[in-house]
Amino acid sequence: MNLTEYLDAEWKPALGCTEPAAVAHAASLAAAQGTGEVRAVRLVVDPRTYKNCHAVGLPNSGGRTGILWALALGACLPDPSLGLGCFAGVDAGVLAAAAELLARKVIRVEVDPCRAELHIDCTVDREDGTGRAVLEVEHTHVARLEANGAVVGGAPARIGSEGAPSVRATVGTMGLQELRKVAATLSDEDRRRLREGAAFNLAMAEHGVSLLPAGFVPPPGSDLMTRLSRLVAAGVFARMSGVPLMVVSLAGSGNKGITVSVPVTLWGRAGGHPQARIDEALAFACLVTTATTQQLGTLSAVCGAANAAGIGIALAILLLEGANPGQMDLAVANMVGNVAGMICDGAKIGCAMKAMTGVDAAFRSATLALADFGIPATDGIVGVDGDASLANLGRLARQGMTGVDAEVLEIMQAKL
Repeated sequence: MNLTEYLDAEWKPALGCTEPAAVAHAASLAAAQGTGEVRAVRLVVDPRTYKNCHAVGLPNSGGRTGILWALALGACLPDPSLGLGCFAGVDAGVLAAAAELLARKVIRVEVDPCRAELHIDCTVDREDGTGRAVLEVEHTHVARLEANGAVVGGAPARIGSEGAPSVRATVGTMGLQELRKVAATLSDEDRRRLREGAAFNLAMAEHGVSLLPAGFVPPPGSDLMTRLSRLVAAGVFARMSGVPLMVVSLAGSGNKGITVSVPVTLWGRAGGHPQARIDEALAFACLVTTATTQQLGTLSAVCGAANAAGIGIALAILLLEGANPGQMDLAVANMVGNVAGMICDGAKIGCAMKAMTGVDAAFRSATLALADFGIPATDGIVGVDGDASLANLGRLARQGMTGVDAEVLEIMQAKL
């Protein structure tokens, strides 16, 4: 595993929540294949993308939320090259045009319940030409691009082919100690990218403090664990509210990027650890988060910020504190035996509470593991070691909780 290749695939800038940004990106790509007035916009998405677009805030939109606005804004954006940063192109003119599309009721959204992986299929019919863009598996992977029915771009997303899907799949096959060794191979450029991303995410968290009640985030010098978990909550709250600040996403999720990088970075600094060691711990946390995401699924029935990112944090803290492999297994057992049942009911400001819970659990799990205490393998879904525990968690999420997702989706659709 080449860490530079890994960061290219999994450590990416994003503006706003990743799923609505991907929907807007697909709409912008489709719209660019024609000219003139937009006559109709049709979107078909997988259930979990729909779930994550349902109530989340959109950057530069004046407080608008949800999948219809994401789709309308995307269809009116002039520059599809912005990718997941596409909401940076939203201005007063784009807002007015999107509002007109919604008023004309020419936007249609359908959910394809048979899609288990990420699937965004957008068609935009304009006065002069019709475009279609299909994103699959990864938020930025264009599987098909059409202009007036003719294929003009894209390539099928196949796990194991070149590109982002193969990177995540490869990381998902590696054990915790293998990932620990990979984290130690950072180049100078890898270190720069990790630090830069952590700085973006910390800036979002610090901005988020101003949006929450005074005293919610204790000042510097207070209890470190409480301060860091609440700082993460502030960052996620700000991002889910649509604050137009760039973050760096991890494993397809900006919330995972914030949840991992803020506490690992600040814990390392507070403990006086050398910057090189903090870089290595953050790389390890990212790799573990990606591996767990691969087990759970890119868009999962369980909360990725609490589960995948939380496990990443716990193991990064143990790396910083010089823990042995057995203690790392204990930390995973403590996390899996604690927060495995936390569902994902879409991206929204409430994710801030879940992320905070995940960080709190990560600190407790790591502290107990350092004292050689862990939930035993005889309990519930906990495995004989960390790798087995992650596999059991993935089985629960992918197979055992499919019914949960269906019920969550029905509840959401009933609200519209």
